[in-house]
Amino acid sequence: MAAALRFPATTLRAIWRPVLWLLVVVMPVAAVVSGALALTLGLPLALAAVVGACLSPTDPVLAASVVTGDVAQRSLPQRLRAVLTAESGANDGLALPLVAIAVSFALPSRDVAHELVRLLWEVGGAVAIGAALGLAVAAGRRAATRHRDLDDGPALVLTLLLAVATLGVARLAQTDGVLAVFVAGIAYGARTGASTRSRQDTVDEAVNRYAVVPFFALVGAALPWSEWARMGPGVVLVVVGVLLLRRLPAVLASRVPLGMRWRDAAFAGWFGPMGVSAVFYLAHARDEGVDDPRVFAIGMLAVAASTVVHGTTAAPFVRLYARRSAD
Repeated sequence: MAAALRFPATTLRAIWRPVLWLLVVVMPVAAVVSGALALTLGLPLALAAVVGACLSPTDPVLAASVVTGDVAQRSLPQRLRAVLTAESGANDGLALPLVAIAVSFALPSRDVAHELVRLLWEVGGAVAIGAALGLAVAAGRRAATRHRDLDDGPALVLTLLLAVATLGVARLAQTDGVLAVFVAGIAYGARTGASTRSRQDTVDEAVNRYAVVPFFALVGAALPWSEWARMGPGVVLVVVGVLLLRRLPAVLASRVPLGMRWRDAAFAGWFGPMGVSAVFYLAHARDEGVDDPRVFAIGMLAVAASTVVHGTTAAPFVRLYARRSAD
């Protein structure tokens, strides 16, 4: 929701081509590269595909720390910030088809044709539910504002309630709740003024920042240290390869279709952090029946490494980008 509200609909409409390229080309490439690296640890092809699919999306919560704030707004072009925001918000939910297909191959008992039909409903239904709820809430807010029935306090948390309600309805309908929330935010923001959307985004982003601290505390408590030790030092080399090769080369090679300069492509290619969304899909794969502990162990090590590496390089790289721009 916060990612969807961060930029006006006019800005998002202007960047749909690079965002679509990142979703349709770069994200599947990231899944293939990550899965190929997992193969070097001796995983079967199907399990390696699950690892690659779970690690393919960029995380909107961690990406927000790179593209928001006064320093980022002063140093980074709005188009670059908007592309990273829209991509991370969209692929957070659109990675589900990749994960579901990989899980289907890992579990031979699954009917692949049935899974494809279910995927179509999960994605299409999520878009429909999100758009309907987002537009309905926007219309309700405008009506309440005209009649002065909406105080400032409830107005500020309206999008937070919209996110929770959309997630609940989408889950009841057995669709992709994360994607539905992003679409609801886009639809709501398209029919809402900039000042209102900005104030509501501030509240949503604050909730993100406070929620992510206990989340990563729990993740830290659940890190599979013993499984990492059994896998040996090779797993560290694989994770380093994931950080360097999963996304950066594909984005640099796509500089022309993305309409980016070398500096912008390098920045966008490096900052594709793995975080909450990867943990969600790893847990989803386990819940679906992929219970090989190596899948969870490799994925969690990649998330931990990405959180540390991308977190510590965010501020220095933003300042470096600003200095290069000044030159």
